[in-house]
Amino acid sequence: MLNSDQTEIDLPPTHSESESIFSDCGGGRTGSTEDAGGVGLCAQSRIAEPGEAVKKDLQHLSREERRRRRRATAKYRTAHATRERIRVEAFNMAFAELRKLLPTLPPDKKLSKIEILRLAICYISYLNHVLDV
Repeated sequence: MLNSDQTEIDLPPTHSESESIFSDCGGGRTGSTEDAGGVGLCAQSRIAEPGEAVKKDLQHLSREERRRRRRATAKYRTAHATRERIRVEAFNMAFAELRKLLPTLPPDKKLSKIEILRLAICYISYLNHVLDV
């Protein structure tokens, strides 16, 4: 630490000394001392971590409200949109595979999902009837 009659300019700019100045701030992290209001203070000793303030703020909320707030974040929405896109693509691929197995005239006729399901039901019924005869 610095004496009261020393200034920051008196210190040589070595990495090891800057670590020792901030060693009591946890993990050797260095912060700006000009805005700290004193020599040798770090941001962690002045204010709490942003995550801690959010955690304290969320502790009084119900589980449902915490869930709503988490889901309102851009990161969550982006991840959810990606998962939904993958799910819809898999769903559409399954319908395309089912469509390939069904006989229609013309063979490349575009069918809606409900038409594919109804045609599949009819085709399965027909195959059951053929096997029973």
